[in-house]
Amino acid sequence: MKLIRPAIFLTIFFTVFTGLIFPYALYAIGKLMPHQANGSLVTDAKGNVIGSELIAQPFSKPEYFHPRPSGTGDLGYGTTDKDHSFAGSSGTNLGPTSDKLINGIHKKTPDGKDDPNNFDGVVDLVKAYREENHLAPDALVPADAVTRSASGIDPQISPENALLQAPRVAAARKMSIEVVKKLIENETDGRLFGVFGDPAVNVLKLNMALDSAVK
Repeated sequence: MKLIRPAIFLTIFFTVFTGLIFPYALYAIGKLMPHQANGSLVTDAKGNVIGSELIAQPFSKPEYFHPRPSGTGDLGYGTTDKDHSFAGSSGTNLGPTSDKLINGIHKKTPDGKDDPNNFDGVVDLVKAYREENHLAPDALVPADAVTRSASGIDPQISPENALLQAPRVAAARKMSIEVVKKLIENETDGRLFGVFGDPAVNVLKLNMALDSAVK
């Protein structure tokens, strides 16, 4: 009886706590933060959901700021699966000394086409970033601009990354560079509680601010 009684008590306690109290407590907390609890969804002027603050989107046109590179493949930024849009989330799992991570893989199939398993390394991404943003061949590039995040769908970039993209965006939109920089400043989130993390810019929200500014 000495063992049965506490076993029955603990079973009832954890059943009530984990099955009722804990989930209802989380539900109540979610009601206090409906925006975050419902996925931090972003809507346009008509109220249509166009994305989430937590998930990057594949902006590639010169008039938009671009997110970090993604390692998620077809289930990431450029997914073609209509039933699971932007469902993929993964990193490359490559270590900092990996030759594949640094130099990439560039092979040809026997028929002369690019191998589907080719992979752009940091060297390739740095070169592409400098070219698309009209930077000098030896210009320093922020790490987040040429490395893939652990999730593969990081929605933010560093302010330094955004500022290097600003001239390209301003030229493509025929906007003042100062106006674009001001938008970056307005959309920059500071450190959590002023201490944790680094300042960051949400790419989706920044691009939405750009579109609103030219209307």
